[in-house]
This record gives sequence, C-alpha cells and structure tokens, in this order.
Amino acid sequence: MLTVQNPGSLNQARKRIAWRVLPFVFVLYLICVIDRFNISFAALRMKSELGFSDSVYGFGASLFFLTYVALEIPGAIAAERWSIRKWIARIMISWGLITVVTASIHSAAQFYVARLLLGAAEASFFPAIIIYLTRWFTLRDRARAIAAFYAASPLSAFVGSAIASWLLPVHWMGIAGWRWLFVVEGVPAVVLGVTTLFYLTDRPSQAAWLPEAERFAIVSALADEHAAKTGSGLLRFWDACKDARLLLLVTGYFFYIMAVVTNTLWMPTFLQRLSHLPASAVARLVMVPAAAGVVGLFITSWSSDRLAEHKWHTVIPIACGGLCYSLIGIGPATVPTVLLLTFYYFFATAAFASLWAMPTTFLSEATAAAAFGLINSVGQMGAFFGPSIVGYLNDATHSIRASVVFIAASLLTSAVSLSFLRSTVPSSQEFEPQPSQAGGPSDGERLSV
Repeated sequence: MLTVQNPGSLNQARKRIAWRVLPFVFVLYLICVIDRFNISFAALRMKSELGFSDSVYGFGASLFFLTYVALEIPGAIAAERWSIRKWIARIMISWGLITVVTASIHSAAQFYVARLLLGAAEASFFPAIIIYLTRWFTLRDRARAIAAFYAASPLSAFVGSAIASWLLPVHWMGIAGWRWLFVVEGVPAVVLGVTTLFYLTDRPSQAAWLPEAERFAIVSALADEHAAKTGSGLLRFWDACKDARLLLLVTGYFFYIMAVVTNTLWMPTFLQRLSHLPASAVARLVMVPAAAGVVGLFITSWSSDRLAEHKWHTVIPIACGGLCYSLIGIGPATVPTVLLLTFYYFFATAAFASLWAMPTTFLSEATAAAAFGLINSVGQMGAFFGPSIVGYLNDATHSIRASVVFIAASLLTSAVSLSFLRSTVPSSQEFEPQPSQAGGPSDGERLSV
C-alpha cells in the first residue's frame, strides 16, 4: 500500500508545481518549435530568392534531424546525470544564436550547415523536458502535464504563422522579411535560456519555493510510485531494448514523427500550391489547423488520464488523422483542404501526450533517460527521411499528390504498429495516495530517497 504523510499537502503541492513549472516549460517548447520549423514559412520566399528547388529545400530541412539524432541519447544521459536545468539553458542559448545566424545564408551549402548546427544545438531538449516532468509529476498527472507542455507544438504553428504573415512582406533596412523571421524568433531563445538557470529547480527535494510539508508530500509520492514500479518488474535499459513494448513504441513513433514533421515542414508549400494565395495569406491559413491541434491534445490527454488508458487514446486518433490526410489534394479547392488539415491536426496532435505517457509506466528514471532518447532519436530519423522524400516526389511527379499519400500511409502504419502494444498503464487506483500507516518511513528516510 502506498503511503503519503498528508494527502492535502500532496494536492497543494501538485497545484503549486503545475502553476510554476508548466507555463515556463510550455514557453520554452513554444520557442523551440517555432525556431525549428520557421524554415517552412521562410521557404515561401527563400526558395525563389536563393534559387532552391524542392529537393534542395527538403534535403536541407531534413539535415537538422541528422545531428539531432546523433547527439540525442548522449545528451539525454548527460542531462539526467548533470543538471537538466543547466542543460536546457545551454541548449536554448546555442540554438537561439544559430537561428539568428541562419538569417545570413546565401547558398545551399550555407543552408545545409545552418540546419546541421541547429540540430546539434537542440539535440536532447525534448527528452530532457520529458525526464524533468517525470521528476515533478506522478503518473496520475503525467499525461496532462505532457499535454500542457506539448500544446506548445500545435500552438507554435499558430504563433509562427502569425509572425510570418507579419514579417514575410517587409523589407526593413534592405533586408528581406524571411531573414528577419530568423532574427526575431532567435533572440527570445537566448533570453529564456539565461532565465532558465535562475527559474527552474532540478528536483522537488531542492525546491525552496515549496513549503516543507508539500515538498515532503510530493517527494514521498514519487518515491512510493517508483518503489511500486520496481516491485512490479521495472526494466533496465538493455532489458527494455529487448522488450516488445519499447520496440513497438519506437516503431510507431518513427512513422508518426515522419508524418507529423514532414507535414509541418511542407504544409505551407502544399497550401500555397493548392490555393495559389500569396505567402502572407498562406501563413494566416495555417493558424486554423494549428488551433484545432491544441483542442484535440487537451481533450485526449484529459480523457486518457481520467480513464487510465493510453493505448487506444493513441492509436485511434493517429488512424483518424491518416484517413483525413489521405483525402487532401483530391480537389484543388482551398476550403476543403483547410478543413481536412484541421481535422488532421485535431486527431494527429491528440495522440501525442498519451503516447509519451506509456513508457513512463515500465521504465525507471535512469532507464527512462536513455529510453526517451532512443525513442525520440528513432522518431527523428523518420523526420530526417520524410521531408527529403517529399522533396524528391514533388520534383519527380510535378505534383503533391504522391507526397500526401506518403504522409497518410506513414500515419496509418504508425497506428497499426501501436495497435499491437499491450496496455502498460496500471489501474488509476494503484497510485492513489493513502493516509500514513503506523511504522511507515520517517520524514528523513522519505526525503533521502
């Protein structure tokens, strides 16, 4: 039986942690995704100005994920063993500076180098944040915590499109608007990176901003949860690598991220070619599907936590997203295309939080650091291949239809792979806090875990 000294203190701690941690990591990830994918909006003007073909753009966009993947697992392990707070700050400062420098590119070679450097700078940011959230949120809150953090991803398309629609038409000081896009979106990352050093706390046991009773309660709850998982067969990393659950997650995530990232990098181009609208209007249209993604994410994460079920909250939305995407481009009309993309964003984004909540149920904290890096690395390899494949298909067929089918097929393959995953989520009652029992661990023993 799990024990918590004071359930009231635990509930207060949960609320205080959520209000302090989640808004800040949300903003960090918002800036991260905007900087990673601002190239999709810049391409609406950059390709013609610099003379890039679809193949050149697709390959350059993909190169980000090459160095990102190469450094993902080492970075995740370094973050877990050193200091996640300092590691996140280092990542943000370096990627912000590189984003600003990207504004000065003039050739394909410079474009390739900029994307490689940005991938190296940002590597391990995502798994570091996931590890950080598992240190602060119990399993009963984890899917919602991940959803609150990941909501920045669909919202980034909304914010990024608004910024792009403002900046793409400008020509300040003789500099094209697409170059200003990198400058305006790179500076906030540097500022927030410095702020991270002073704002975040690595672990609850170090949180001076938590009252002592609340700090004790959350540390105890997390320790009890860890002990319960250990007793039920918690996996070490190399054992986990042979476990069918992790292998299916890796496979499903590979195809899921291949589709999601490829769509993000190419959607403005798809919309422009189907609608024949100017770049600024296309950027504004992207805001509609992005808003739907935020709604889908919160609905599914709330339902997933309430029902303590993650598998079908992942599989069904991904499959629905794939079916919606398969219909894009059948006709050239703008309104049906935007509607289909809106439904795609609603479903595909909805699956993310429940997908990432699954591995936390059978991996220890130390194992999870490497496993999260592995899952994300393999997924980002899909992100490396996808944009290049679309660039090749566009140039080879002189149409986007083959590319749309490719993205839809990736989503459906992901859903099929994950459908074979047996449920890993314990009953919600298993981790419900109970009043302290006589003879339980002392305060000192609990806080030293």
